[in-house]
Amino acid sequence: MGCVPLLQIFPSINILLPMGAIYRRLGYKRGITKVDERKKEEIERHIEYAASLVSLKGAGIRVPLERVDQPLIVLKTGADIRSAKLARFLNGCKEALFIGATAGSVVMEAIRGDTEGGDMTRGVVIDAVASEMTDAALDWIMGFFNRLLARENARLTRGRFSAGYGDFLLENQKMMYDMLELDRIGVTINENFILMPEKSVTAIVGIHA
Repeated sequence: MGCVPLLQIFPSINILLPMGAIYRRLGYKRGITKVDERKKEEIERHIEYAASLVSLKGAGIRVPLERVDQPLIVLKTGADIRSAKLARFLNGCKEALFIGATAGSVVMEAIRGDTEGGDMTRGVVIDAVASEMTDAALDWIMGFFNRLLARENARLTRGRFSAGYGDFLLENQKMMYDMLELDRIGVTINENFILMPEKSVTAIVGIHA
């Protein structure tokens, strides 16, 4: 019988707006792209509006690894994952951290409303804000666990690995969804293993002792 790791739910995640990342996603390059003051004011008004619609929530769970034999990763919960790329990523790790985050459904309704209503500029900005804030929420969760791990003289890998990348098939997202109990933060998963609302993500991070 496998072990039962402790799940950590984050019902509310507060972060600083990742302005640089948002502008980069919008195609602006610092020191290269020129933005007149009027346009900048409009964009930042849209960014503030988008941020007010985002409701970041997340979850994380540490899972001990039984063994990592490429291409197989066997978890001590009894589950296993087949991915040579992920096995290389987790090489030398004794545990893996499964994480997930969502920007919520309200912001997605706003994106659809602007896209269908003709305000494409604001819709694009809201989309960028929701994407970057969700990524920043994963960073926040990693930071939370890194602070705990520091007490154990352990640390997370610098990167993270998501289902759908390389040979880590998207169908693995169902296992991650169930493990993280993402239904508790308002996320669902469809028959194609896509998380809803759209700005919802999962990832695996390695833990080095």
